[in-house]
Amino acid sequence: MWCGTTGKVDKAARARTNQQTPCVLWFPGLSGAGKSTIANRVEQKLHRWVNALICSMGTNSSGLSRDLGFTDQDRVENIRRFAEVAKLMADAGLIVMGSFISPFRSERVMARSLMSEGEFVEIFVDASLAVCEARDPKLLYKKARAGQLKNFTGIDSAYEPPQNAEIALNAEDTDPDTLVEQIISYLQTRNYL
Repeated sequence: MWCGTTGKVDKAARARTNQQTPCVLWFPGLSGAGKSTIANRVEQKLHRWVNALICSMGTNSSGLSRDLGFTDQDRVENIRRFAEVAKLMADAGLIVMGSFISPFRSERVMARSLMSEGEFVEIFVDASLAVCEARDPKLLYKKARAGQLKNFTGIDSAYEPPQNAEIALNAEDTDPDTLVEQIISYLQTRNYL
């Protein structure tokens, strides 16, 4: 199977049809930082104006990555797969949102390298381990601390925060709707919308 352009209808033509600039909004951060909450609200807001789609571990792990576990190698492969899917969607003219812990800088650099210049927008959802552990909406930190969940990012597996994210959000004590407005403003001022 081949997916791509024949040269007759390219990414620019799709962007004109969709009246938007395709891009990949990549939301890295610790579990419990608020990545999915913020990405979902961005999608709801964007849906009024543009064609946007969200990909997250929670909604896609049973299909695309069902053969992967939580080893460092599996995490890297998982992000590679989702980055390739995001690239195809951006090539189709969509605004794609990826909500992933993406614990390693190297995998985020790899994901960025697949996209065209300016197409990858890294949005670091920054919250401390203490805050994320206190939130613990899925009780994952509790399981990791009890030894029931191995290789859990932030507990017994490293998290490397982004150093050069286009947007860094203070997700500890800022209202999610305010964070969404920061993202929308960024996209508008840079002509993605």
